[in-house]
Amino acid sequence: MVGINVPDQKYTLTDTNNRQVLVLIHRDKRLTKSSRWVRQADGSIFMRIPYRLPKSQIGRLIDHLAEQLKNQNKIAERRTDTELQLRADQINRKYFHGAITWRAIRWVGNMESRLGSCTTGGPTDGHIRISEKIKSWPDWVIDYVIAHELVHRLHPNHSPAFWETLGNGYPLTERARGFIKGVGFAEGVTFEEAE
Repeated sequence: MVGINVPDQKYTLTDTNNRQVLVLIHRDKRLTKSSRWVRQADGSIFMRIPYRLPKSQIGRLIDHLAEQLKNQNKIAERRTDTELQLRADQINRKYFHGAITWRAIRWVGNMESRLGSCTTGGPTDGHIRISEKIKSWPDWVIDYVIAHELVHRLHPNHSPAFWETLGNGYPLTERARGFIKGVGFAEGVTFEEAE
């Protein structure tokens, strides 16, 4: 028996700023119970749903997605560190021509070996967290860590395209990575950023 490919479906939502958001629904044979979504660089949303999910349940998923998008703004407002936001805005404009978008950025104290993280997909899509442990580091290294997490909004993993974008954008990338490796060596820690 030959498998039948189900074409992707398109829906449109209106976000809290009254902007139209395109949602592309893709049936995924790897999913059996839950759906997964991620915001694309162009602002649209790509949602994977279980392959065998009845068509009648898609509306409920779209409604749930709309609610998650509404809650994103509320969560982002509570979780953004104003000074860090201004710094990230400046880095984005200066090194990446303002091309990167995110929802929230804040300092956190619960990272042991990570310097930062960036969430892709789900209700906290676009939330960036920077470790408080680096607050005393040189500004150019902190700026690198922020730039690193910003570039994850364009490239979710450490692919060659990620490193190319980061290296071409932030001029002190290699110098900052050397600093981080040196601190890690001195402290006997391997920072996950260096992977």
